[in-house]
Amino acid sequence: MGFAEKRGNYWYGQCKIAPGEHNTVVDANGKAIPFATKGEAQRAAADAENNHQRGDRRDPALVQETFGEYANRWYEAQDLAASTMQNYKRHIEEHLLPDFEDRALASILRTDVELWEKKENAVYAASSVRTWRATLHVIFEDAIDEGLITTNPAARRRGRGKRAGRSRGRGPEKVVTDALGMLLTAERAALLSGRDDEFVAVVLKGYTGMRWGEIVGLETEFARPSSIRVEWQLYELDTGEFERCPPKDDSYRTIDAMDWLAALVANHVARTKPAPCPCHGRTYVFRGQGTARAGGHQGAKLVDVARRAEVSTGTVSNVLNRPDRVSEAKRVRVEQAIADLRFVRGDAASEHAAHWRRNSFATWLFAPAVSGWYPKKAPQEARPVPLLGEPWPGVPTRGRGASDRADACWLPIAKGLTPHGLRHTHRTVMEDLGTEKVLMDERMGHIDGSVSARYAHVAPGMRKRLMLGLTKQWEKALDARLAMHSASPVRVLNDLLRTRASMIQSFRHRSMPCCRSRWRGPTRSR
Repeated sequence: MGFAEKRGNYWYGQCKIAPGEHNTVVDANGKAIPFATKGEAQRAAADAENNHQRGDRRDPALVQETFGEYANRWYEAQDLAASTMQNYKRHIEEHLLPDFEDRALASILRTDVELWEKKENAVYAASSVRTWRATLHVIFEDAIDEGLITTNPAARRRGRGKRAGRSRGRGPEKVVTDALGMLLTAERAALLSGRDDEFVAVVLKGYTGMRWGEIVGLETEFARPSSIRVEWQLYELDTGEFERCPPKDDSYRTIDAMDWLAALVANHVARTKPAPCPCHGRTYVFRGQGTARAGGHQGAKLVDVARRAEVSTGTVSNVLNRPDRVSEAKRVRVEQAIADLRFVRGDAASEHAAHWRRNSFATWLFAPAVSGWYPKKAPQEARPVPLLGEPWPGVPTRGRGASDRADACWLPIAKGLTPHGLRHTHRTVMEDLGTEKVLMDERMGHIDGSVSARYAHVAPGMRKRLMLGLTKQWEKALDARLAMHSASPVRVLNDLLRTRASMIQSFRHRSMPCCRSRWRGPTRSR
């Protein structure tokens, strides 16, 4: 059997090729491989010995098939979802072929895979490298089924070669927020985009836990009076096209919606009047931003001027086209806002894209909303979102010299929060409310395969308690936002704040004792 041979401060692997005859483990160029530890040398020798024995029993042509040739054959034989095929193709072409393409499939050792993983970990996130190694593992498993190899060099052996326990490959903890954080994030995203769509989408995602593709692929017919039906998702391919496909893991489900959330979505649909998209011919609740606005901060928009001047967009349009219809005071305010923001007429894109782009939304709307910073993009470094401080919480300045004209910036809400983090947030909120696991799994689209889960069922009382709990969270967030400022430049939020303020005022009025009751004097004791 193979063994390790010590040479100075390193080891060579010696594999048995015939009785009493051993060869040193070599690389693809025939050069002996020095190993840092005795264990690595022994494992490499054992793998080389297995490869040698396999080669003696099989067709030499199969032994010489390279990884690249087999990977191409393997990929063409797959019949999976477009998203999965795209991911496999990216993993193979960008991360596996550069190291293994010209290697004979049977010559790849476990140590080769370990060295590749160590090299990738030095450049990429550990979670990504684990995903790529999993793809490599699947390819080798299928090669075993075809009889090309007998062992899987990408298989992990528990507790071997690790300096620490399971925490060694642990990724960063997911950032979550609370109800007020979701509300403020939604408001800022709407300010950055210049429309209400992003406000409604962020709130919907935070209070339902829907995946990003499910939000983008939500069709109007599935936004119902008391629920949201998850029937499809839109997956963005590398080609820029959107694939309409079932939700992840076939997690079809009906998500209960609070009355206020269902009304928020219904009013949004009634206000925007969405039309069928050109790519699928279906009507979706949300639409993308204009193609010229993919970054969300290139130039001032009409709505920015309206927010700065604290007037409607119709008033701004009248100032630009029919100034005689506008009072002098409003006209002066609008003209001053145009000067402050350096608004250029006709600069805003009038046509909206059919769907959101994941990168555009996450990078240029969501991330700046939660962190208060635009990301780095050559030639510009990362920088705070420049704002004109009035009206509160500020109007983003755009275009050339935006930072010089700004007089404020945002503080972080939950730095590091991602759109998918809202899904984690929703699960955390349900845990905090004491929601039963069976209802949480149904809402999130998760499957619990345990025996106990077969005996757990969702009862109406569970749904009612969750709806009441989420409604209280929403009302507390509105009250906290109302305490910060009584109005918002985002129209849909401004309407919500005014309604909430009116309800609070009405409640206080009913709770006050009546001042007109007649005084009857002291009660005479018997």
